[in-house]
Amino acid sequence: MKWLIDRIIETSVRNPFIVLLLTGALAVGGYYAINRTPVDAIPDLSENQVIVWADWMGRSPKEVEEQVTYPLSVNLQGLAGIKSVRATSEFGFSMINIIFDEHVDFYFARQRVLERLSIASSFLPQGVVPYLAPDATALGQIFWYTVEGEGKSLDELRAVQDWYVRYQLNSVPGVAEVGSVGALSASTRSTSIR
Repeated sequence: MKWLIDRIIETSVRNPFIVLLLTGALAVGGYYAINRTPVDAIPDLSENQVIVWADWMGRSPKEVEEQVTYPLSVNLQGLAGIKSVRATSEFGFSMINIIFDEHVDFYFARQRVLERLSIASSFLPQGVVPYLAPDATALGQIFWYTVEGEGKSLDELRAVQDWYVRYQLNSVPGVAEVGSVGALSASTRSTSIR
């Protein structure tokens, strides 16, 4: 190994013109790369994904998993270009992340998922209607918050969220969506703004 380093140093000393030429070529290539590389303050490194929500109010995570999440996940796995399907079951709702390969167009992927969801009523419990999350990336989510009130029932808190807080936040410039998450049986109300 030492002999290789000695040889490189010896060749560099004997041929300074070649060293200067290679250094100049490297500098020009670096300058070209700096000027052509797009710079983003917060680069979006998230995966190409489509998120599906399904609400089933008042049901336990086990019921949601067995009757909503699992059948939906299995039905969505057969789509072209899917890398993986990840699912979560909580009190009263299910969230399924369908991760597509990077070469699949985002809106093509959403269209394929919508086509599959159109037949979901044939195998889901009555009243469960799955829907797509807004077409925003993970970077678009600003924050989660909870609506809480001393002595208030869960349905009163949900009504405050759905009829007051949501509309006021939707009127803020730049807010694309206020999405309520959770069921009436949950202990808190989590909501995301996208």
